Parts: sequence; C-alpha cells; structure tokens
Amino acid sequence: MALENTFKKVKEASKTLALITDDKRNKILNAVADAIEENKDSILAANKSDLDKAGKDYAFYDRLLLTPERLDGIAADMRHVATLPSPLGKVLKDKTLDNGLHLKRVSVPFGVIGMIFEARPNVTFDVFSLCFKSGNAALLKGGKEADGTNRAEVELIHNVLKANGVDPSVVELLPATHEATGALLTAVGYVDLCIPRGSKRLISFVRDTAKVPVIETGAGVVHCYFDKTGDLAKGQRIVDNAKTRRCTVCNALDCLLINVNRLKDLPQLVAPLASKDVKLHADEQAYKALEGFYPSALLGHSDGEETWNTEWLSMQMGVRTVGSLDDAIRHIDTYGSGHSESIVTEDKAAAKKFEDMVDAACVYVNAPTSFTDGAQFGLGAEIGISTQKLGARGPMALEEITTYKWLIEGNGQIRS
Repeated sequence: MALENTFKKVKEASKTLALITDDKRNKILNAVADAIEENKDSILAANKSDLDKAGKDYAFYDRLLLTPERLDGIAADMRHVATLPSPLGKVLKDKTLDNGLHLKRVSVPFGVIGMIFEARPNVTFDVFSLCFKSGNAALLKGGKEADGTNRAEVELIHNVLKANGVDPSVVELLPATHEATGALLTAVGYVDLCIPRGSKRLISFVRDTAKVPVIETGAGVVHCYFDKTGDLAKGQRIVDNAKTRRCTVCNALDCLLINVNRLKDLPQLVAPLASKDVKLHADEQAYKALEGFYPSALLGHSDGEETWNTEWLSMQMGVRTVGSLDDAIRHIDTYGSGHSESIVTEDKAAAKKFEDMVDAACVYVNAPTSFTDGAQFGLGAEIGISTQKLGARGPMALEEITTYKWLIEGNGQIRS
C-alpha cells in the first residue's frame, strides 16, 4: 500500500492526542485561527490558483471560492469550537452492580477519522478543529480542484502544531487522486471511521467500496411544502432563503410542493426567485399557474421522476402540485434523501403530523432548511450532515465524532 507509511504515522500520532489537555487544545485552535487571519494573502493566493484552473464555468465555483470574509468566518468558527466544552471523558452511565462491580460508560475519541470531500476548502479547517478538539486524528482526502488551497491550509496547521510541540501528523492531507480514495476506504487497522462529504455519486461510491466503517453525509434532495393554510409572506421569505442563500450547499431547496388550493398564490410565492434567475421545472398545474407571471425563459416543464429525484446544487428548482398534506408527505417519502424538509403552515395539527411522519434528520415548521448547519445549531463548525439513522444523525459536531468505552472497577470479584 503506497500510503501505508502515512496511515501508520497518523495512527501513531492519534495516540499522543490523549496526552494533550483541553486547555492546550483550545490554545492551539485559537493559534490556528490567528494564523488564518495573519496568512489570508497566502491562502487566497493558493485559492486563486485553484479558481483559475477550474474556470468561472465550473459548476461549484462558489463552493471553491474563499474570500477574506469567508476566512474571517472560518477563524471565528474555530474560536467558537475552542469555547465549547470538551466532549471527552463524559460519564454517560454510572452504576454499581449487586456484586459490587462499579461500571462507568465514558466518552472517548474514535481515533483516526478519514474525511473525503470535494471542492470545499473550508472543510479542511472545519474538520481539523472538530477532530482536534475531540481528540481524533484526521486523514483528509480533498478534491483535485481545491488541492492547492487544501495544501496551503494544512501547511499552516502543521506550522502551528510544530510551534506548540504537537506531532503534525495528527492531521495529514492525502494526494488528490482516486487511488488515494481507494486506499483510505480500505485502510483497515488504521482508519476507525470514514465520512464522505459531497455528491450523491461520491457517497454511493464510498458506501459501496469501503471496508472501514462509514457515516453517510451530505447528499440532500430537499423539499418545502406550502400548505393550504400557509402564510404567504412567511412562505415567500422561506422559499427564497432556502433556495438562493447558497444554492450549491446540501441544505438548499430542490423542490417546492404546493397545495392545489394555493396555486393562485404561486406566482407571488416564487416572485423573489425571478430576480435571482432561478429556473423552475414545474408540473402541468404549477406551470399553468405561473405562465404569464414568471419569466418565460426561466419557466420550464418538469421531467417527472428525473426532476423530483434531482439535487440541483444550482439556481434551479422543481415545483409540484399536491392535493393534500398526505400527498406531500408521500412525495417526500418517495424522493427525499433524509436530509432536511420544511412545511409552511398555520395549522398546528398539520405541523405536528408533518413532524411526526416525515423521515428526515431535520424537519422544519415555518423556517427554511438553510438552518441545517452545525454552527447555526450552536454546535460549532460541523464535519457533515448525517442522513443515516445508525449513529449520528443531522449536523455532526463534537459529540457526534466520539464513541465510548466501559470502565469496570472491582475488588477481586469473580463470575460464578
């Protein structure tokens, strides 16, 4: 295995993290945040090189882009992580058996977390901060489009770790190749958990290939249902924010479901989208309601199954008419990915039924899905949004990347 030496170094380095106090971890996280702000020019220069190679027509240009403001936000998130309580050493269960054995279940790190991500250079810093705070070493495998930026970021982190007497191999960046992805996914004995963050295709490949444990994150076909009692002003703001705040992220709105009794309000509901050049792929009823009110160049017919199954990651969106709340729930059950779903309604019973029946990590009432984010939930920077049910679900932050072990203390008892 060409990368085995790297895997060995990271595994060994992970064991040293147990000797670092939380105070020292926090000091180092703050030092990295300072270094990000002090070295903006070099990070942005590396990012510009990546952007120039990708070109303005690159579909995920916005994801790849770093700005001074985004770097300030990354540094602020890292400082916030430093203020959070340590997730380690928490006593989750504590009891004494009839035979006198004392049992405690205590939170501990996984060990080595492998992270596979695409053109998202912010992920490098986010993953480092969460892994380091939680006592985990990180093996990073980024996409080729962001490789220059990722390498500049990891070099900055390594310099801070060395200055503070910490083995820099607690975080390593693998080559941006398919071979490195395959090696990471089969690094049994070195990698304790792998988390993919990116497209549906990437996540499916990881799930089908991995021999190490995997938590699925990211891919989201996200819906908002505008109910027959929905408030139009609220709905307009919610749909606009969910779709256009950042259309290339996994919590962005992909399909608007509208109750048939509210079709007359559909043009007003989606009016803010027109000024932002959002193309709508509407079913027949919705198309007729929008025709003449929404720009014709931005209005098209849906392709049925293909439209409803699409995570757009762009300024495009499906629009489907449903006859009832139950129809909306059935649509989400058929086409949703378990990520984030929203309802706009003034009917408390409808809201409760939506919350109870919709199977997703995050279910919203009268709020946009754009809030599905670790920082927005008060968790600090996130490592990803888990869409599975086993283990972590929803935004994965510090607690979600720890496991536990049992500590048993006795006084010579033996089992009969």
